[in-house]
Amino acid sequence: MQIIYKIVVFICFITVTLHAETKEKFSVDKNLFPYKSHYLTLENGAKIHYVDEGKGPLLLLLHGNPTWSFLYRDIIKALKSDFRLIAPDYPGFGLSTAPKDYDFSAASHAKSMQEFVKKLDLKEITMMVQDWGGPIGFSLALNSPDRFKGFVIANTWAWPLERLGQKGFSLLMGGYFGEFISWGCNGIVRFFMFKGVSKTLSEDILAMYHAPFENREDRQQTHIFPAQLRGAKPFLQEIYKGLPTLADKPALIVWGEEDFAFQTPERQRFETLFTNHKTILLKEAGHFVQEDAPQEIADAIRAWY
Repeated sequence: MQIIYKIVVFICFITVTLHAETKEKFSVDKNLFPYKSHYLTLENGAKIHYVDEGKGPLLLLLHGNPTWSFLYRDIIKALKSDFRLIAPDYPGFGLSTAPKDYDFSAASHAKSMQEFVKKLDLKEITMMVQDWGGPIGFSLALNSPDRFKGFVIANTWAWPLERLGQKGFSLLMGGYFGEFISWGCNGIVRFFMFKGVSKTLSEDILAMYHAPFENREDRQQTHIFPAQLRGAKPFLQEIYKGLPTLADKPALIVWGEEDFAFQTPERQRFETLFTNHKTILLKEAGHFVQEDAPQEIADAIRAWY
């Protein structure tokens, strides 16, 4: 009997342990996001969630603020028959967790993603970047240029802010006001998911964007990113200085023309930097082009590649 008891206790222990390791931060709507979750633990203790779907040439998909890999769900669905698509969540975003001393700066996210790419030993990468995915992604490429073969660039930037409106936005949303509305009502997420898309998102889709930040103690990263628009100036300067070394790599620019944040000046600068580029203008797409025009983007990637 003692042996049977010990076996039962051991099985229970293993079951509880495995459940604890795989338990997700929040309940994911599998009808909207039917992809298997993978996890990788970094040296700093961050537990990185990512999806890895399909087979073929590698596409690495990087999100911005305040989104997560869920943003790419429709692009993954459209391309997984032809490509291998990997979409990670930064520490503290989506289903990823961050260590207690993590500062959520752009440089720290870039360092985390560098370790992520190296631990998975990703090579021959074509990388799609949007919003903060731009600076973070180009930092990766500058750190390990031999791993990257091309870029899909969507409504982002990779240099210190220059336009007054952008600086004002950073001051407002990255200051006490942004901190207050973030803490009080998840306001940064609500603002971005209203202002950042041209179409109206359904309640179940909005719920998936709100879910990572339902707890107030998990919201500070959403207003740290706007503050980083100004605070990460040295990081952004270093990236911009290095971008010409990547200029020989092909680039597909897919640009939402209804974006409130990054507009014609940013697109034209990328077109100047990457001479071997093709541009697709998404006339009815806002900041989050992955929500407004996923099929157009997927078709453009397939044709360009």
